Amino acid sequence: MINSTHLLICPLDATPLTKNDNSWQCLHNHQFDIARQGYVNLLPVQNKRSKSPGDTKEMVNARRDYLATQAYQPISDKLNELIIESFPYKTNLSILDAGCGEGYYLARLNKALTHQHKTAQLYGLDIAKFAIQAAAKTDKNSFYLVASNRAIPLADASLDSIYCAFGFPVFEEFAKKLTHDGQLILVESGADHLIELRKLIYPSIKPYQVNPYPQAEISGFKPSKQDNVKYQITLDKSALANLLLMTPHIHKASKEKQQALAQLDQLTLTIDVNYRVFELAHV
Repeated sequence: MINSTHLLICPLDATPLTKNDNSWQCLHNHQFDIARQGYVNLLPVQNKRSKSPGDTKEMVNARRDYLATQAYQPISDKLNELIIESFPYKTNLSILDAGCGEGYYLARLNKALTHQHKTAQLYGLDIAKFAIQAAAKTDKNSFYLVASNRAIPLADASLDSIYCAFGFPVFEEFAKKLTHDGQLILVESGADHLIELRKLIYPSIKPYQVNPYPQAEISGFKPSKQDNVKYQITLDKSALANLLLMTPHIHKASKEKQQALAQLDQLTLTIDVNYRVFELAHV
C-alpha cells in the first residue's frame, strides 16, 4: 500500500516534484506527464543510449508469461523474507526495485508486506518503457518510473531498502539514496543456475566466479548477510520458449542449437540463486 507522500525529484535539477493534475512539476517548471497506465517517464532524452533502451516488448511479454507460471516464486519469497526480517519494528517502509522489469517481484513484495501489517512506498524503475508500461498496468499499489539506476529520481537518504534482481547495480548511486540504516540486496545467479540449459547451449561452461564488486566498498557498503535458494523445475515447451526469450543465453546459441531446443517438449532445470545483503559502513 502506498501512502500519499512521494519522494520523486526532478531528473534535470534534483528539486522535489509535486503532482499537478496529470503531471509532476518541479520548482523550475520542468514538467513530466503521467502516462495513461499511471507511470511517469523520468529518463531524459540525453540520458538514453538508444531510442528505446532496455528490453523489447517481446522480451517483456515472455518474462511476464514465464513468471506467471510461478517458476520463480521461491526466489521472490526469499527476497521478501530478507526484507521483512531486516525491519521487524518499522511499519512504514520506502523500498526501490532497481531494474523492476514488469513488476513481478514488487507486486509480490507488496502482498507480503500487507500480510505483515506493514505499509510501504514501493517504487519500481526500469529503463525499458515497455516493461514499466506492463508493470503499471497490472500493479496499482506501486509507483513505477522509467528511469536509470545511474540517476535515480528519488530523494537522497530516503530509501530503507533497495534491491536489484538480476540487474546492474550502481553502488555509488544506491549509497546516496539509502537512509543511514538502509540495506541493499543483490539477487544473482548461483553456480548451477539453469546449468542444464547452459550445457545445451555452450560448448563449455566457464568456472563460476562471484563478482567481488570493489565499487561496493568504495561507495561505503559492507556485506552483512548471504543466502541462497536452490530447487528444480520442469518447464513445458511454452515456458521454455519464454525463458529463452527473456535471458541472454539464446542470443549466444547457434542456429542448430536453437532448433534443437525448440524441439524439446520439456526440460528440467536447476534454479540456483544467491542473495547478498549490504549495509552502509559508518565511520
